[in-house]
Amino acid sequence: MTSNTQSPEVKRATELDADGRHDEAVNQLALAAQRGDIEGTTQLAKRLIVGDRAPQLRPQGVGLLRDAVTAGGAEAADRLAFIAAAGADGSPDWRAALGLLGLAASRGWTRARRQLEVLASMLDSDSAKGRSAEGREGPGLAALLAEDLHLRRLLAPAAGSALHADPLIRVFPNFVSAAACDWLIDSARGRLERARVYDASKHTDFVDPSRTNSAAIFHAMDADLIHLLVQARMAAACGLPVSHMEAATVLHYAVGEQIDNHYDFVDPSHANYDQEIRRFGNRIITFLIYLNDGYEGGETAFPRLDVRHRGQRGEGMFFVNTLPDGHANLRTLHSGRPPTRGEKWVFSQFVRNRSQL
Repeated sequence: MTSNTQSPEVKRATELDADGRHDEAVNQLALAAQRGDIEGTTQLAKRLIVGDRAPQLRPQGVGLLRDAVTAGGAEAADRLAFIAAAGADGSPDWRAALGLLGLAASRGWTRARRQLEVLASMLDSDSAKGRSAEGREGPGLAALLAEDLHLRRLLAPAAGSALHADPLIRVFPNFVSAAACDWLIDSARGRLERARVYDASKHTDFVDPSRTNSAAIFHAMDADLIHLLVQARMAAACGLPVSHMEAATVLHYAVGEQIDNHYDFVDPSHANYDQEIRRFGNRIITFLIYLNDGYEGGETAFPRLDVRHRGQRGEGMFFVNTLPDGHANLRTLHSGRPPTRGEKWVFSQFVRNRSQL
């Protein structure tokens, strides 16, 4: 079981990070790991896996997570569950992931228990097997979700319908449950920053007046199995693997906030376009999930297609940004219109035509 008392090394690492002395902070976490401190081992592992203020050393980070789980770590089991389902350390293994999440829940990791409840909410409510999830906790609920029937339901959404044929825009009613929508919104609160625009020539993002909404980006060690399940369902719906997806993003639009007309593909007119495509591939699909109701305005608008769509809570929608030959489709010009009342929340996912791992 993870201790509630931080070790001196972990406390010191926090202080050093606050002073911008990240190399020294990593050294303190390494000392904690050498002492067998579970929290220190877990925190060091998370940083190494994604290169967070530290060298990116994924295999070493995953090994440290395993050590922490063996020593009784709860958060470590949760993080290793994400690694297993993402396939970052091999092929995606959702059964192993659910087992690890159940283990984390049994060790008192509240977020793991809540994730299992949200995953259970994705089962058909009128299914007798779905109802059998009631009253189950931790490993029992994880084992139920890992059964073949339930796992297929979790990972494979119902077929959608075409909103527009060419370019293809496809919609999926009830793509995720209300509980999943709430989880994604809650996970973004406190993380929101001014949304940025991607500059392909510099391989970076920047603040631009054309985009006034806010966003929360979830990299590997920030995300959880709910984010990953959403991505897995997107992969099944659009036919491209999760490994082709950029970091997931939750967008927030307050009244009057918007993103003006733009393209999501890498624009061929940008400098270093060829280099960007060779290195990362192109953004060939954009997938959105509408997370809430209770607002007015806020449509996703395609002016060259005469399409304006206001999704319902839990609805998914993807559109294809490129032509069959892979070139940019200029007809996919679109915008996120401003809400005129209330606030709008959207889960946004870019899918590239090559692996991002």
